[in-house]
Amino acid sequence: MIVLGIETSCDETSASVVKDFKVLSNVVKTQSIHIEYGGVVPDLASKDHEKKILNVVNASLKEANICLSDIDAVAVTYGSGLLGSLIVGLNFAKGLCVGLNIPLIGVSHLVGHLSSSFINKEILYPHLSLIVSGGHTQIWLVKSSHQYSVIANTVDDAAGEAFDKGARILGLSYPGGPEIEKKSKDGNPNKYIFTIPEVKQNPLNFSFSGLKTALLYKKKELDTLKEYHLSDLAASYQHAIVKTLLVKLERAITQYKINNITIVGGVSANLYFRELAKSLEQKYDLRIVFPDMEYCTDNAAMIAMAGYLQLKDKQYSDLTIEANPNIVYN
Repeated sequence: MIVLGIETSCDETSASVVKDFKVLSNVVKTQSIHIEYGGVVPDLASKDHEKKILNVVNASLKEANICLSDIDAVAVTYGSGLLGSLIVGLNFAKGLCVGLNIPLIGVSHLVGHLSSSFINKEILYPHLSLIVSGGHTQIWLVKSSHQYSVIANTVDDAAGEAFDKGARILGLSYPGGPEIEKKSKDGNPNKYIFTIPEVKQNPLNFSFSGLKTALLYKKKELDTLKEYHLSDLAASYQHAIVKTLLVKLERAITQYKINNITIVGGVSANLYFRELAKSLEQKYDLRIVFPDMEYCTDNAAMIAMAGYLQLKDKQYSDLTIEANPNIVYN
């Protein structure tokens, strides 16, 4: 079976072809226009998707060396994300499905991230999945390709937001995660101590707004001294975010007694994060799987893979499906 995947939930226009669990192509065009604004501007994002989507899909088909007539289904992100951006991809996918008379498969962006760890890797159930991105920080209990529940969430900022906001405080550019990681390479992660935030209602839940505020005050304090290395401050802040993620994940592991773990989403590309996760893997004799680097950030391969799994289970979507910028999972 061959699935064409389309992803336009934020500022990446992407198309991918998956055949029998193998990625034949994955074309991603990231919008650079948002850099000058320090964040994604929704109207600009949707207009850019409209300009690029046809060429991106054609490039993906060409790279995979297949024709539209070879496709068995189209999988597309219908939420969560920016409404205007989602509509562009969803409408394009609907048009293809009507024209080709093939099934449409609406895929949740987060389920796509879950599926990113399956690309080129063995799928094991049940597993815990830590989703860490710009808009989401959650832990999911995954029992099968279509059975999952959220067991932990952030009560304020997502980890990716904490990186972006922290980068602005430190005077670094957007996107903040890669910039802080780059700045941290020459820094001491133990130079400054930031307290790991706790959430009383659910000890597994995350909170990052306090870390951001602590960073702001620490920088103001250090600026008066005028004798410090920004790399040390960046490294210490990065360490605090990563430590928070791993502390909460460790609690989930001990509570649910599951030793198969996936860590997905844009933040999972952070090399320091991957390195610290190894200690958790060794401590509990776990199998921790990170996606290949190219599948960490938003891409259509993960959407196509999720769609492929849904196609196998005969889970199709009606053509009346609408874009949903705020899908809520329990």
